[in-house]
Amino acid sequence: MSGSRVEGSGSTAPPGPSEPWTVLRLIRWSAGYLAEKGVESGRLDAEHLLALALDTERLNLYLQFDRPLTSTELAAYKPLLRRRAAREPLQYILGRAAFRELDLRCDTRALIPRPETEGLVDQVLEWARGREDLEAVDVGTGTGCIALALAQEGPFRRVWAVDLSADALALARENVEGREEADRIQLLRGEGLLALPEGQQVDAVVSNPPYIREAERGDLAPEILEHEPHVALFAGADGLEVIDSLVEGAVQRLRPEGLLALEIGVEQGAEVLERIAAQDAFEEARVQRDLSGRQRYVTAVRLQDRRPA
Repeated sequence: MSGSRVEGSGSTAPPGPSEPWTVLRLIRWSAGYLAEKGVESGRLDAEHLLALALDTERLNLYLQFDRPLTSTELAAYKPLLRRRAAREPLQYILGRAAFRELDLRCDTRALIPRPETEGLVDQVLEWARGREDLEAVDVGTGTGCIALALAQEGPFRRVWAVDLSADALALARENVEGREEADRIQLLRGEGLLALPEGQQVDAVVSNPPYIREAERGDLAPEILEHEPHVALFAGADGLEVIDSLVEGAVQRLRPEGLLALEIGVEQGAEVLERIAAQDAFEEARVQRDLSGRQRYVTAVRLQDRRPA
């Protein structure tokens, strides 16, 4: 590590020639370095990276702030810091991501699980409360986070986990295998609801689909645009190509009184509600907000079949 940095803002100057890099000094220096590269959570990210390099838990660093680091430890840390400074997502560097009660493998084969998607699971679990013996499909499963959370926390005897990407489905399989919930998760490769067995209906269609407009590419952070799979991000000029297919497909795939639950872009709520209303097959369609108060989820309940016999 070399260079200089002004004291303050949580950063510090590097040690002199005869001084060691201590854990705390390195964390503070790295936080400032990452901030200069545009990383907003520099201090926290530096702690995670150093914990990885030292093969310890992040909180253990707080017990050894004054410990000098060896040259071997510094050599292990430097490439990790450089990767984050180049705006590679922290989760991809760590190879892990947290999602609700889960610790998941995470790499460039799938989107990084996000707190907003945890809220989508909340919507489904709230609807499922008091019900039993349910089946759900998670479309665009990626890491498998939604399917696993529903199987772990909800009254679901089966969750179909669908993805078009063979790579993403392989990652989901790695996350599912060996877990208690594995026998209740069915992994399927295919396009949306078409991947389900012919005639298969479910009680809940759940998805965090691609919903970013092509014109919004330039608005995305480098962590997203340069590293996460574009097939899981972009959905045409209006961002609704995949959502349209899910709304239409859910008419046939949902059992009466079944739930359609979608994560959406913050400006797409009205458009998605219009598309649901056009099907004349749902009730209780509404836009729900995330913890930041932004429109983030659309839920709707499948009507009983009212067509004349």
